[in-house]
Amino acid sequence: MNRLFWVLMIAIGLGVALLMLNDSAGSTFGFENHDFGRLVWLGALVALIGAGLLRSGRSLGAMAQNLGIWGVIVLALIAGYQYRYELQDFASRVTAGLVPGSPLALGLEDGHATVTLDKASNGHFEARIMVNGTPVRAVVDTGATSTVLTAQDAQAAGFNSAALDFTIPVSTANGMARAAAVRIDELAIGGIVRKDMPVMIAAPGMLGQSLLGMNFIGSLSGFDVRGDRMTLRD
Repeated sequence: MNRLFWVLMIAIGLGVALLMLNDSAGSTFGFENHDFGRLVWLGALVALIGAGLLRSGRSLGAMAQNLGIWGVIVLALIAGYQYRYELQDFASRVTAGLVPGSPLALGLEDGHATVTLDKASNGHFEARIMVNGTPVRAVVDTGATSTVLTAQDAQAAGFNSAALDFTIPVSTANGMARAAAVRIDELAIGGIVRKDMPVMIAAPGMLGQSLLGMNFIGSLSGFDVRGDRMTLRD
């Protein structure tokens, strides 16, 4: 095994030396340098695995079976990497069906994060937002000037409702309510994150569900609604 180790080290060293010498030429033995580099490492890996199997003393049939299993594993890993975005979308769709408000899809457009939401059974778009790291289920409300948290959601996010002064009147779907103004360290939905954002906290019993309002939506580069889907763009 020691002899094999040194043979592999010499082969890798020669390969690296050839790559350095042919760096300006861009190719080695007719291969592009990056392809030749991959060939060197792949050859060393194959030689190492082959030597390990031969030293194991197993029959050729058992070795072939093991190689076949490892081949399937490698192909599965490669396929998973190549289809990682499709698998991510699939996982997001499953999660959206199980957890109300979870993003239907996450993506990037021109380097900016996008989040696609599905319309809930109540006819509204709901979003599972993160307030100071705490998940909060909120209705996307373009008619609300500010993001408003229920007293329960605010309590979960670390605010003490008993210490707040609910003196600011706010209009909700259920009529007028009283709220307190606070600032949160972070509000996030998917890859869209806002720091030090002002929000309102409704007085206890005044609001049934938190609202994601225009102070967040207006900070986006855009959003659109197509059928039962809403896409938010950072």
